[in-house]
Amino acid sequence: MGGNLSSPTSFLLLGFSSAYKAQVALCLGFSLIYLVTLLGNLLIMNLVWLDAHLHSPMYYFLGHLSFLDICYSSVTLPKILKDSFSPQKTISFVGCITQIYFFLCFGGSECVLLAAMAYDRYLAICRPLHYAALMSKKVCHCLVAVSWLSGSFSSLIQAFLTAHLHFCGSNVINHLFCEVPFLLNVSCSPNARLTKAVQYALAGTIAMGSFLLTLMSYVHILWAVLQKGAGGQKAFATCTSHLTVVFLFFGAGAIVYLLPHSSTSKEMGKVLTLLYAIITPMLNPIIYSLRNNEVQGAIRKALALGTTQS
Repeated sequence: MGGNLSSPTSFLLLGFSSAYKAQVALCLGFSLIYLVTLLGNLLIMNLVWLDAHLHSPMYYFLGHLSFLDICYSSVTLPKILKDSFSPQKTISFVGCITQIYFFLCFGGSECVLLAAMAYDRYLAICRPLHYAALMSKKVCHCLVAVSWLSGSFSSLIQAFLTAHLHFCGSNVINHLFCEVPFLLNVSCSPNARLTKAVQYALAGTIAMGSFLLTLMSYVHILWAVLQKGAGGQKAFATCTSHLTVVFLFFGAGAIVYLLPHSSTSKEMGKVLTLLYAIITPMLNPIIYSLRNNEVQGAIRKALALGTTQS
């Protein structure tokens, strides 16, 4: 029995339909999504860097969120695009573990960063007189460092545990890219259940911990807004973009990871995965551009400057 326990040198990713017309449509769609993701998030990063009006903690975090979104989508989308017309959608074992590490690293870091952004809004609205002291440059740097370190540490452990799973010759993954739950489904390791428990505990600590901190921040914000009346509503308007992003990111992730796999079809599971892994990074800069007056002003200023120089 022990001789049958091994790890394959590569995995076969089934992806979506193999029909040629479907592959062309998917390739064009994914290419457009990736292009919009890159351009939109690079625009936000440049605006935050160049426009003095955006040199505040909220936009400092937003710049890092845009950088994370570029990294997050770049872990999966280029490989998906490459596989669109490939007859054999394979990925090496090392490549699969590497993809899992970076996917979890950037995803976990984004969870914590979204919680930090909620805390920033809490201080700005609930403790405005102490905001400058409590959200200093040093604190901003520390919060960003914590988001990166927590995501890196959690993903390192999860990738390490996944790398030590055995697959008994089964190397077919019915998914678009390498993701821990799908590898656990095809694993035959004797300790697969223990590994799964540890994996979900780590992911849950990062995701649920960040979500609960975000929720606590907004409970205090809503209480302060209700007490302040009209003035509070104006302040709360600065939170709407962040709230939308939070619901998209955590909501889609919760549907994929918390719903039993038997309750959703495999194809629907892939579509839901696309929502938080690919669509959300594309939508984030659009949401902040459409719902934030300061970002809109920075875009108009940049366009006017470009027109003048040309």
